Amino acid sequence: MSDSAPTPSAPAAPPTPVRVSARSKARKRALDILFESEVRGTGVLETLAARAADADPPLRDYTRTLVEGVADHQEAIDARISAALAKGWTLPRTPRVDRSALRIAVLEIDHLAVPDAVAVSEAVRLVSELSTDESPSFVGGVLGAIVNSKSAGPGASVAS
Repeated sequence: MSDSAPTPSAPAAPPTPVRVSARSKARKRALDILFESEVRGTGVLETLAARAADADPPLRDYTRTLVEGVADHQEAIDARISAALAKGWTLPRTPRVDRSALRIAVLEIDHLAVPDAVAVSEAVRLVSELSTDESPSFVGGVLGAIVNSKSAGPGASVAS
């Protein structure tokens, strides 16, 4: 038996904060703007202008790129998403948060120089934080079908 007192254990290190990239923050803000536009029934660019006017800190350039890109290409983006949805499922039936995340990801996949895997993982991360428990697998599946149809070439079917 030892006469010495037990040595106290070292205090646990504080958890390392998760660093979120500037682009991830811009995607989140773009999703907020797209979502708000739908909920309020206002134009996407009108909502962007209102949020930019009162933003402190100012909106990131990439937030503007995403929102403006979705507005410019929304018909084509929505067609790509609709084609990838399961039979009997429609875009309006998709939760608004999921729909906004899908639109951002499809813009990045089809129109911006963002690696497909990054666009998909960022969309899944957003819906994991902001939407339903089923949303990450739903969004991942839809985007997987879109990415697969892209790599299959022009005229490929996106049906899931």
